[in-house]
Amino acid sequence: MIFLTWYPDMYRTFPPPPQLARHVRMFWVFEHDVPQGEPYVYRSMADGCAEMVFHYKGLFSGLNTDDHPYHPAVLHAQSSRHRRFLTHGSFGIFGAYLYPSALPQLFGLSSAAFSNHVPELAAVLSTEGRFLQEQVMTAASHPQRVQILSRFLLERLHKRRQDETAAHVAIRHIIAAKGQVNVTALASQICLSTRQFERKFKEFGGFSPKMYSRIIRFQGALAEYGNTPRSMTDIAYACGYYDQSHFIHEFREFSGYHPRQYFSGRPEGIEYREG
Repeated sequence: MIFLTWYPDMYRTFPPPPQLARHVRMFWVFEHDVPQGEPYVYRSMADGCAEMVFHYKGLFSGLNTDDHPYHPAVLHAQSSRHRRFLTHGSFGIFGAYLYPSALPQLFGLSSAAFSNHVPELAAVLSTEGRFLQEQVMTAASHPQRVQILSRFLLERLHKRRQDETAAHVAIRHIIAAKGQVNVTALASQICLSTRQFERKFKEFGGFSPKMYSRIIRFQGALAEYGNTPRSMTDIAYACGYYDQSHFIHEFREFSGYHPRQYFSGRPEGIEYREG
């Protein structure tokens, strides 16, 4: 049975099958009604996880100067930067939110090589990717999309079954700690030198453990959107920033916003957090 978390008419999440829980954090759907012809801008933020993204209704174009044409189905790798996307009219998007280690373990891709890239799914998975895109796009319902993509990922997992590494453990630890970790201490806990740890971590996490921790800490701050009783200073200290200027600098780097602009207004593309 599939259990859904509902946010009215906007954003829904679906848990993965237990066999995929080490690789898939969740499946999600984001739908939004926009009057025909009106512009809608979505901004993606820095994120320590990757995504398989399927635009089954409407299509966005990238607004960043170095963005290539945006395709209906893409692999949005883990990112240390923000991007902006534009569409005109209503849209529907289905996605799988993946741990970055899923790229090498399920697809044989280098997490480090794909960081900050958004390739077309068919360019990465060839014929298999095009067939998957067609199945997901034409599915009759979201639960059916979950089943299709789950079946595809389980088949990949069985073909490429690999043991869990220290990097996998470290990635989940950093996410659970919301980025508030000491990298040297973490390396010691898993019995690796700092240099060995950084090399192995980047192979599966896409970034150095320090950069990855910064991104996850930033994601923890983003999640405070809508928590009106807390001041910006409270959020900064609760999320592990040593002072407000440090918080402002990192927030701008990873989102393009001053945190006051983000937390006190209605920043673009934030509807999925407003359910």
